[in-house]
Amino acid sequence: MIIEFTVGNFLSFKENKTLSLEATNITEFKESVFKVDKYRLLKSAVLYGANSSGKSNFIKAMSTMKRIVMTSVEKSSASKFEITPFLLNTSSEEKPSYFEIVFLIDNSRYRYGFEVDNNSIYGEWLFKLDGEDEVPLFIREENGIGVTDEFDEGAGLESKTRENALFLSVVDQFNGEESGKIIGWFNKWGTISGLSHDNYRGVTFSLLDEEKSKERLLDFFKDLDLGFQQLKFRKEKFQESFLPTDLPSEILDDIINDLQGKTIARISTVHKKFNEDGSQIGYRDFDLRDQESSGTNKVIDISGPIFATLLGGGVLVIDELDAKLHPLMTAAITNLFNSPEYNTNNAQLIFATHDTNLLSYGRFRRDQIYFLEKDKYEASDLYSLIEYKEDGSSAKIRKDRSFEKDYINGRYGAIPFIGNFKELLSNG
Repeated sequence: MIIEFTVGNFLSFKENKTLSLEATNITEFKESVFKVDKYRLLKSAVLYGANSSGKSNFIKAMSTMKRIVMTSVEKSSASKFEITPFLLNTSSEEKPSYFEIVFLIDNSRYRYGFEVDNNSIYGEWLFKLDGEDEVPLFIREENGIGVTDEFDEGAGLESKTRENALFLSVVDQFNGEESGKIIGWFNKWGTISGLSHDNYRGVTFSLLDEEKSKERLLDFFKDLDLGFQQLKFRKEKFQESFLPTDLPSEILDDIINDLQGKTIARISTVHKKFNEDGSQIGYRDFDLRDQESSGTNKVIDISGPIFATLLGGGVLVIDELDAKLHPLMTAAITNLFNSPEYNTNNAQLIFATHDTNLLSYGRFRRDQIYFLEKDKYEASDLYSLIEYKEDGSSAKIRKDRSFEKDYINGRYGAIPFIGNFKELLSNG
């Protein structure tokens, strides 16, 4: 479980900014909080902000940290990290980016992070909480790596670590037990796009192929009332007719070459069929990809990663969750993570959205709601509703406020400045 995540000097983030999933002492929506040992953690967090405010960049920071952790040891000495610092200030453009995460594994609290630019790791650290004290396991600086007695699995591996490889990943490659648990934790941390979701359909197929998860998925689709009676899931030998005809020929040729002779999974939806008198006379199958709406396709595509996270107790991060979805569907998806029935393994969801309806009926606590906006230097700021203080006031925003109305009216910032609508229309 994530306690907090921090990023600095990365894309639109100049200073270090932290998202915390540690619950504050407010009392609303207690079902959105779970307890692990002495920690009270939030099941979800939502990010709001204008276009280009930094929402996607924050999510990209999370996926970038995971990508580097999972792949750095496999790179060659000449490989690049594809890291972009904050480029709009001379003090930051040549400095490394900063990533740090605080998390729990089996009730043990870790703090792990690193500083990295396109070519090298400049710093790396791993701490573990022992009682009330945070104990270093290793600290890496530009002049070397210091390994403590509490991390003996890393002893002797300092010289085997390249400048562009994480020490944690190297120790895992040599079968370090504690490092292996941490890498395994990162592997259960998923980041997906709400816009390009076709790639996640395979996860949905695999869950529909298992009886326990299939029942959960079908119950969820039924609750959403997507218009079909059931799903048919089958495996067939690939045929060229399965592909859409509007793709460029060179892309079609590549896909055909890749899939020729392979077995692929296909989904059909089953709809009721009626005669002219309105009496049901049977059923009709529709191909999911070709005959159902883009919203239905998205729900089914991303339901795989969602339920894999719920069943496995991991962390899921979604950008543009609300794209193509009715607001009630977006709310239904987010409510899965707050549901004691569906979320039995303390899974966590972090997502970005423009759907302000969730501020009214999404049942989010003030410490779950985060806003992003850029300052006059075009650097992104990140703050939660529970932290927000209005000018001239030290009081917190009350829980009985209309958060959606206040946000749209600009009370909390993090909205686009459109200007005068009447003037815009008259000039159109």
